[in-house]
Amino acid sequence: MKTPKTPLECIIERDNPKMIGSYVSLKTRMSAGDAHYAGELVEGAHIVTAWGDVGTELAIRLFGDESLFVGYSEVRYTAPVYAGDWMEYGGYIEKVGNTSFTCKFYAYKWMQDSKDENGNVINGSGAEMLPEPVLCAYGTGTLMVAKELQRPEFGDDAFAADAKAAGAKAFN
Repeated sequence: MKTPKTPLECIIERDNPKMIGSYVSLKTRMSAGDAHYAGELVEGAHIVTAWGDVGTELAIRLFGDESLFVGYSEVRYTAPVYAGDWMEYGGYIEKVGNTSFTCKFYAYKWMQDSKDENGNVINGSGAEMLPEPVLCAYGTGTLMVAKELQRPEFGDDAFAADAKAAGAKAFN
């Protein structure tokens, strides 16, 4: 199985013909209220929900509309996420059709609570940067914007130019 690209690799690989527009991301901290399982483990649905927000930003930048999520063709969880983890959710558009577009999504952990040997947070508020971001999940999703709702003139010109250069039906 091919290792997914990191956000930095996506940004550096800007001239990749499969990447339309730019990599977008959002960061958030998982709170105690996000924990669902024993040991303060956060359920994977939080990642998928955040990817929905990333997809919405990509849709607005491409079509000037929030879009509807059609579905995921692949979701893989690669590392656990816990309350106290600082996460980055990001993605990019890989392909554009007439009304739909396909995105690649990633979830990385950048920081976490510092815990002692008993699992207690050090000093009640200790935290640490990870030496390298940890890939916690990746996936592929499809979103769509009905033709009559598309308003690319209100989106990001770079996204529209890339989509047109890639031969996207919606922009030709």
